[in-house]
Amino acid sequence: MTLDQYRSVANRLLEPFVGAADRLGLSPDGVSVVAFGFALAAGVAFYLGGTMWYALGGLFVFLNGWLDLVDGALARAQGIASEGGDLLDHVLDRYADIAMLVGLAAGIDAYGLGLAAVTGVLMTSYLGTQIQAVGLGRAYGGLVGRADRLALIGLFAFVAAAAPRPVFGLSPVGWLLALFAVIGHFTALQRFWGAWSDLS
Repeated sequence: MTLDQYRSVANRLLEPFVGAADRLGLSPDGVSVVAFGFALAAGVAFYLGGTMWYALGGLFVFLNGWLDLVDGALARAQGIASEGGDLLDHVLDRYADIAMLVGLAAGIDAYGLGLAAVTGVLMTSYLGTQIQAVGLGRAYGGLVGRADRLALIGLFAFVAAAAPRPVFGLSPVGWLLALFAVIGHFTALQRFWGAWSDLS
């Protein structure tokens, strides 16, 4: 299900945006910071809740995801891709994930589900980088990657804006958090098992 396998397609679509960012004199790190700002704004919008705020939050999530692709492509286009830039991008991505999920959980007072979702998401990302650390390359595989998570958050935000009524006791946001709680840990275990098999 992971959307990360379509990175080559996304890179082709990014070319006009990368060119525009370059002409404006933007740096990859600057784009990363702007993307993070949209994630924070999404978290605040989700906390506030309501039709308008969920819809706005969904838009912010998609902008965060798009700019998260632009920053890396811009770094490659400018020939300044670096380990420092990669580190900044990963750190901001993790804080962005936390901001959005905490905003979603706080907005519906579902802190237990929020904790389970956050830990699932962070473990998925941790396994991706830890697998790289042991020399197996960056892991993007598994059931749900970051691109999938952002797509789901944006989609569920629009669903929550249009149809907020609970289904089987959970709102759309509640179902999203439950999904991340289960699938996040499952994806982390998928990545672990794949790497363990490669190392054996």
